[in-house]
Amino acid sequence: MSRVELVVFDLDGTLIDSAQDLATAVNAALARLAPHAPAVPLERVRTFIGDGAGMLVARTLAAAGVDLPPDDALPVFLECYTERLLDTTVLYPGVLEALDALRDRMLAVLTNKPGEMSRRILGGLGVAGRFAPIWGAGDVPAKKPDPAGLQLLLKQSGVGPEAAALVGDSGIDVRTGRAAGVRTIGVSYGLDPASLERIPPDDLIGDLRELPALLAAPRPPA
Repeated sequence: MSRVELVVFDLDGTLIDSAQDLATAVNAALARLAPHAPAVPLERVRTFIGDGAGMLVARTLAAAGVDLPPDDALPVFLECYTERLLDTTVLYPGVLEALDALRDRMLAVLTNKPGEMSRRILGGLGVAGRFAPIWGAGDVPAKKPDPAGLQLLLKQSGVGPEAAALVGDSGIDVRTGRAAGVRTIGVSYGLDPASLERIPPDDLIGDLRELPALLAAPRPPA
Protein backbone atom coordinates (compact mmCIF):
# COMPACT_ATOMS: atom_id res chain seq x y z
CA MET A 1 0.00 0.00 0.00
CA SER A 2 1.42 3.38 -1.06
CA ARG A 3 1.56 6.22 1.42
CA VAL A 4 -0.27 9.32 0.23
CA GLU A 5 2.51 11.82 -0.47
CA LEU A 6 0.51 14.43 -2.38
CA VAL A 7 -2.81 15.84 -1.18
CA VAL A 8 -4.62 18.06 -3.68
CA PHE A 9 -7.45 20.26 -2.43
CA ASP A 10 -10.34 21.90 -4.17
CA LEU A 11 -10.85 25.50 -2.99
CA ASP A 12 -14.42 26.83 -2.78
CA GLY A 13 -16.53 24.58 -0.59
CA THR A 14 -13.50 22.60 0.59
CA LEU A 15 -10.94 25.00 2.07
CA ILE A 16 -12.85 28.28 1.97
CA ASP A 17 -16.42 29.41 2.51
CA SER A 18 -16.67 32.02 -0.24
CA ALA A 19 -20.35 31.77 -1.21
CA GLN A 20 -21.43 35.11 0.25
CA ASP A 21 -18.72 37.10 -1.54
CA LEU A 22 -19.43 35.29 -4.82
CA ALA A 23 -23.16 35.96 -4.48
CA THR A 24 -22.61 39.61 -3.63
CA ALA A 25 -20.26 40.03 -6.58
CA VAL A 26 -22.43 38.29 -9.15
CA ASN A 27 -25.46 40.28 -8.03
CA ALA A 28 -23.45 43.52 -8.19
CA ALA A 29 -22.52 42.62 -11.75
CA LEU A 30 -26.15 41.81 -12.51
CA ALA A 31 -27.24 45.19 -11.14
CA ARG A 32 -24.78 46.96 -13.44
CA LEU A 33 -25.72 44.97 -16.52
CA ALA A 34 -29.48 44.72 -16.02
CA PRO A 35 -30.59 47.22 -13.34
CA HIS A 36 -34.18 46.00 -13.31
CA ALA A 37 -33.33 42.29 -12.96
CA PRO A 38 -34.06 40.64 -9.60
CA ALA A 39 -31.14 39.69 -7.38
CA VAL A 40 -30.47 35.96 -7.14
CA PRO A 41 -30.63 34.64 -3.54
CA LEU A 42 -27.48 33.33 -1.87
CA GLU A 43 -28.82 29.78 -1.56
CA ARG A 44 -29.46 29.70 -5.31
CA VAL A 45 -26.04 31.12 -6.14
CA ARG A 46 -24.42 28.45 -3.95
CA THR A 47 -25.69 25.81 -6.37
CA PHE A 48 -24.02 27.62 -9.29
CA ILE A 49 -20.49 27.50 -7.83
CA GLY A 50 -17.88 24.92 -8.81
CA ASP A 51 -17.64 24.93 -12.59
CA GLY A 52 -15.69 28.18 -12.92
CA ALA A 53 -16.55 31.87 -13.20
CA GLY A 54 -18.05 31.58 -16.68
CA MET A 55 -20.62 29.01 -15.61
CA LEU A 56 -21.44 30.97 -12.44
CA VAL A 57 -22.22 34.02 -14.57
CA ALA A 58 -24.19 32.04 -17.16
CA ARG A 59 -26.34 30.35 -14.51
CA THR A 60 -26.97 33.63 -12.69
CA LEU A 61 -28.07 35.37 -15.90
CA ALA A 62 -30.44 32.50 -16.65
CA ALA A 63 -31.85 32.51 -13.12
CA ALA A 64 -32.50 36.27 -13.34
CA GLY A 65 -34.04 35.97 -16.80
CA VAL A 66 -31.41 38.22 -18.39
CA ASP A 67 -30.77 37.59 -22.09
CA LEU A 68 -27.13 38.59 -22.29
CA PRO A 69 -24.12 36.63 -23.58
CA PRO A 70 -22.22 35.29 -20.54
CA ASP A 71 -18.92 36.19 -22.17
CA ASP A 72 -20.00 39.83 -22.21
CA ALA A 73 -20.98 39.71 -18.54
CA LEU A 74 -17.92 37.81 -17.31
CA PRO A 75 -15.48 40.77 -17.21
CA VAL A 76 -17.99 42.78 -15.17
CA PHE A 77 -18.36 39.95 -12.68
CA LEU A 78 -14.59 39.52 -12.39
CA GLU A 79 -14.21 43.23 -11.69
CA CYS A 80 -16.94 43.13 -9.05
CA TYR A 81 -15.51 40.02 -7.43
CA THR A 82 -11.94 41.38 -7.39
CA GLU A 83 -13.23 44.25 -5.25
CA ARG A 84 -14.58 41.91 -2.55
CA LEU A 85 -12.49 38.71 -2.59
CA LEU A 86 -12.09 38.70 1.18
CA ASP A 87 -15.04 40.68 2.49
CA THR A 88 -16.60 37.66 4.21
CA THR A 89 -14.60 34.68 2.88
CA VAL A 90 -13.05 32.53 5.60
CA LEU A 91 -11.40 29.16 6.02
CA TYR A 92 -13.78 26.42 7.08
CA PRO A 93 -13.44 25.23 10.69
CA GLY A 94 -10.68 22.66 11.01
CA VAL A 95 -8.73 23.68 7.92
CA LEU A 96 -5.75 25.13 9.79
CA GLU A 97 -5.54 22.14 12.12
CA ALA A 98 -5.66 19.73 9.20
CA LEU A 99 -2.97 21.60 7.29
CA ASP A 100 -0.75 21.60 10.39
CA ALA A 101 -1.17 17.84 10.75
CA LEU A 102 -0.30 17.31 7.06
CA ARG A 103 2.94 19.29 7.06
CA ASP A 104 4.93 16.15 6.24
CA ARG A 105 3.14 15.76 2.90
CA MET A 106 3.06 17.78 -0.31
CA LEU A 107 -0.06 19.92 -0.47
CA ALA A 108 -1.53 21.62 -3.53
CA VAL A 109 -4.70 23.37 -4.66
CA LEU A 110 -6.52 22.69 -7.92
CA THR A 111 -9.60 24.82 -8.51
CA ASN A 112 -11.78 26.05 -11.34
CA LYS A 113 -11.63 29.58 -9.87
CA PRO A 114 -9.19 31.87 -11.71
CA GLY A 115 -5.70 31.09 -10.44
CA GLU A 116 -4.64 34.61 -9.59
CA MET A 117 -7.76 35.20 -7.50
CA SER A 118 -7.22 31.88 -5.73
CA ARG A 119 -3.67 32.80 -4.78
CA ARG A 120 -4.77 36.23 -3.54
CA ILE A 121 -7.49 34.74 -1.37
CA LEU A 122 -5.28 32.09 0.21
CA GLY A 123 -2.56 34.68 0.68
CA GLY A 124 -5.01 37.01 2.40
CA LEU A 125 -6.10 34.17 4.66
CA GLY A 126 -2.48 33.46 5.56
CA VAL A 127 -2.19 29.94 4.15
CA ALA A 128 -0.86 30.36 0.61
CA GLY A 129 2.57 29.21 1.76
CA ARG A 130 1.15 25.83 2.78
CA PHE A 131 0.54 24.86 -0.86
CA ALA A 132 2.85 24.38 -3.81
CA PRO A 133 1.36 25.07 -6.22
CA ILE A 134 -2.03 26.81 -6.18
CA TRP A 135 -3.51 26.31 -9.63
CA GLY A 136 -6.76 27.52 -11.08
CA ALA A 137 -8.33 28.50 -14.36
CA GLY A 138 -5.69 29.94 -16.64
CA ASP A 139 -2.89 27.91 -15.04
CA VAL A 140 -3.76 24.45 -16.36
CA PRO A 141 -4.77 23.08 -19.78
CA ALA A 142 -8.42 22.47 -18.85
CA LYS A 143 -10.86 22.86 -15.98
CA LYS A 144 -12.04 20.01 -13.79
CA PRO A 145 -13.48 17.41 -14.35
CA ASP A 146 -10.87 17.18 -17.12
CA PRO A 147 -7.94 15.48 -15.35
CA ALA A 148 -5.24 17.43 -17.22
CA GLY A 149 -4.48 19.77 -14.31
CA LEU A 150 -4.29 16.94 -11.82
CA GLN A 151 -2.09 14.90 -14.11
CA LEU A 152 0.21 17.89 -14.48
CA LEU A 153 0.41 18.18 -10.70
CA LEU A 154 1.35 14.52 -10.44
CA LYS A 155 4.04 14.92 -13.07
CA GLN A 156 5.48 18.07 -11.48
CA SER A 157 5.48 16.48 -8.02
CA GLY A 158 7.02 13.22 -9.19
CA VAL A 159 4.21 11.32 -7.50
CA GLY A 160 2.27 8.44 -9.01
CA PRO A 161 -1.54 8.44 -8.86
CA GLU A 162 -1.47 5.65 -6.28
CA ALA A 163 0.32 8.00 -3.86
CA ALA A 164 -2.01 10.97 -4.27
CA ALA A 165 -5.46 12.00 -3.03
CA LEU A 166 -7.89 14.65 -4.24
CA VAL A 167 -10.10 16.29 -1.61
CA GLY A 168 -13.22 18.14 -2.74
CA ASP A 169 -16.85 18.92 -2.08
CA SER A 170 -18.49 17.89 -5.35
CA GLY A 171 -18.92 15.21 -7.95
CA ILE A 172 -16.70 17.29 -10.22
CA ASP A 173 -13.77 16.53 -7.94
CA VAL A 174 -14.65 12.84 -7.79
CA ARG A 175 -14.81 12.62 -11.59
CA THR A 176 -11.47 14.43 -11.86
CA GLY A 177 -9.74 12.10 -9.43
CA ARG A 178 -11.20 8.98 -10.98
CA ALA A 179 -10.10 10.05 -14.45
CA ALA A 180 -6.52 10.41 -13.16
CA GLY A 181 -6.56 7.20 -11.10
CA VAL A 182 -6.28 9.17 -7.84
CA ARG A 183 -8.02 8.41 -4.53
CA THR A 184 -10.99 10.73 -3.97
CA ILE A 185 -12.08 12.12 -0.61
CA GLY A 186 -15.30 14.10 -0.33
CA VAL A 187 -16.21 16.68 2.29
CA SER A 188 -19.88 16.75 3.24
CA TYR A 189 -19.93 20.34 4.55
CA GLY A 190 -19.32 22.04 1.19
CA LEU A 191 -21.36 23.62 -1.56
CA ASP A 192 -22.63 20.52 -3.36
CA PRO A 193 -23.05 17.58 -0.97
CA ALA A 194 -25.91 16.16 -3.06
CA SER A 195 -23.52 15.50 -5.93
CA LEU A 196 -21.41 13.30 -3.63
CA GLU A 197 -24.45 11.09 -3.19
CA ARG A 198 -24.83 10.79 -6.96
CA ILE A 199 -21.09 10.30 -7.54
CA PRO A 200 -19.71 8.84 -4.31
CA PRO A 201 -16.04 9.43 -3.49
CA ASP A 202 -13.77 6.70 -2.15
CA ASP A 203 -14.06 8.25 1.32
CA LEU A 204 -16.33 10.88 2.85
CA ILE A 205 -15.57 13.13 5.84
CA GLY A 206 -17.59 15.78 7.63
CA ASP A 207 -14.68 17.82 8.97
CA LEU A 208 -11.24 18.36 7.45
CA ARG A 209 -9.68 17.48 10.82
CA GLU A 210 -10.63 13.88 10.03
CA LEU A 211 -8.34 13.85 6.99
CA PRO A 212 -4.93 13.21 8.62
CA ALA A 213 -6.15 10.10 10.44
CA LEU A 214 -7.94 8.88 7.33
CA LEU A 215 -4.76 9.15 5.28
CA ALA A 216 -2.74 7.44 7.99
CA ALA A 217 -5.11 4.49 8.27
CA PRO A 218 -4.47 1.35 6.18
CA ARG A 219 -6.91 0.92 3.33
CA PRO A 220 -8.56 -2.40 2.52
CA PRO A 221 -7.52 -3.98 -0.79
CA ALA A 222 -9.46 -2.67 -3.78
